[in-house]
Amino acid sequence: MEEQDVIRSLAALAHSLRLQVFRMLVVAGQDGLTPSAMGEVLDVPGATLSFHLKELMNAKLVTQERDGRNLIYRAAFDHMDGVLGFLTENCCQGEACLSPSATNCKC
Repeated sequence: MEEQDVIRSLAALAHSLRLQVFRMLVVAGQDGLTPSAMGEVLDVPGATLSFHLKELMNAKLVTQERDGRNLIYRAAFDHMDGVLGFLTENCCQGEACLSPSATNCKC
């Protein structure tokens, strides 16, 4: 994954509503959600939600699929995994990481 892709993704998630939407889509899994379902839970106008979904799509964190008359949004798990992999690529200088609560943690 390229550094610019990671920066774009992190910048998109640096907004409270976009972070909430993304987390909601992660919980929904492969079933995804419609904008109306998300809007009801988050209590935001459709135009506002649409703007933020577009930003998440531009950051490649969310995908969109048409199902009849509905749009279904899903978290892009492959991209999310790539961002997390990029962030942790050289964790603990390449050695196995232990939790910070472990007594012999090298992190």
